[in-house]
Amino acid sequence: MTPNIHPTACIAPDASLGENVSVGPFAVIETGVEMGANCRIGAHAVVQQYVKMGNGNILHPHAVLGGLPQDTGFKAETVSWLICGDNNAFREGFTAHRASKEQGETRIGSGCYFMNNSHVAHDCTVGDNTIFANNVAIGGHVDVGHNVFMGGAVVVHQFCRVGSYAIVQGTTGINMDVIPFTLIGGRPARHYKLNTVGLRRAGITGDRYKMLAAAFRLLRNRKPLDSLQETEELKQLKDWLAIKSRRGVHGFLEV
Repeated sequence: MTPNIHPTACIAPDASLGENVSVGPFAVIETGVEMGANCRIGAHAVVQQYVKMGNGNILHPHAVLGGLPQDTGFKAETVSWLICGDNNAFREGFTAHRASKEQGETRIGSGCYFMNNSHVAHDCTVGDNTIFANNVAIGGHVDVGHNVFMGGAVVVHQFCRVGSYAIVQGTTGINMDVIPFTLIGGRPARHYKLNTVGLRRAGITGDRYKMLAAAFRLLRNRKPLDSLQETEELKQLKDWLAIKSRRGVHGFLEV
């Protein structure tokens, strides 16, 4: 099916739109945009230059993809990208910026849900099936893993990492790394426990869950994980811990 374009929409002649794309009133799609099939662009939404997105993405009214980085040294003629996967939902007022360096990329995976007025800054990476609640904002160069949930009004300092399957309590300020599979919150932020509900929903139960629980206890007590039986999740955790942190790692709630 050919795209369904409202007559008031403004679309650059060289923008590439896939089959069955719909574009609402007063939406703007700028030059060079590449958009897959079955995307829906709401009224007054904007997709700016140097954005590539896959299939089935939904931009609600007033969402803006591909804005210039909020970097005072950035030059507008720099060619950099915002790359989005498939089947993401970008709610009203969402913004995501392209990267700050020549040929750099800001990347958003697939199956994510970004609620009202949330923000992904330049040079960030957001994994698959991740949820940002209302007013979440992550600074530049932040790495967010897969299956992460960020509660309302969470803010993340630039260059931090948030590991896969983590859940961040609403209104928490994150200025160091968040360990995968955990629940973190408070002021200052501390790791409380495993993300029990999220792990159960992901099918990480039984012995797999027990190994993660044992790993959490060892990390809280500043002990190595060498004594634990290897599982897929434990390997992921070890690999994540082996990457040198630029900001350090948030501590644990004392028990």
